[in-house]
Amino acid sequence: MAAARTIRLRREAWGFAIGSLCFLVGAVPMYQRAVGIVVTDLTFFVGALFFTAAALIQLALSGRRPPRRGGSRPDRNDWWAAAVQFVGTLFFNVSTTDALILAVNGDAHVGTGWRPDALGSICFLVASGFAVAATVEREGLWDSFARTWRATWLNLAGSVLFGLSAIGAYILPSTGDVVSLLWANLGTFLGAACFLVAALLSRRSIPVAAATA
Repeated sequence: MAAARTIRLRREAWGFAIGSLCFLVGAVPMYQRAVGIVVTDLTFFVGALFFTAAALIQLALSGRRPPRRGGSRPDRNDWWAAAVQFVGTLFFNVSTTDALILAVNGDAHVGTGWRPDALGSICFLVASGFAVAATVEREGLWDSFARTWRATWLNLAGSVLFGLSAIGAYILPSTGDVVSLLWANLGTFLGAACFLVAALLSRRSIPVAAATA
């Protein structure tokens, strides 16, 4: 008889879920107006920290150094996906920290706080590409359930939306205005929603005895 098992959210998924929720809420204009620029930027700052913590866990699970030439192709793609994603979260740490410092110092107001980070968004997009490639041969991964089609494609969609939000947040040198404040917020909101759903779908099977220990 097969040992009884239970399904739980993956360890790294908790961080991605909380981080995504922070970015989703922070991108809502009504929330921004209700709490003010400091709390709004603090929300993004906290979300970025959870993203980085989760990305670090995922990178550690994927291997502690770049895979060697003799390694399997899915493991190489999985490691690069985790590594590039981790770098992307660091870019978000920098941009959210800068925005929060400006807000606390009174140098920003609602509507001019944190903007979607282009470098971080590019990293997320590249990482999602590696993740999709790893999913093609997921039977060869360290954990065949570590990446699923639903989660990787949702993350890819979220990365595209984050990238579009970064374009919307681009400041025109001629006027000093952003390309589209609406799309900057909407892209962040929809992208974070994709990341949130992907995280909630990331589950693992563990023995009941381990679950109750």
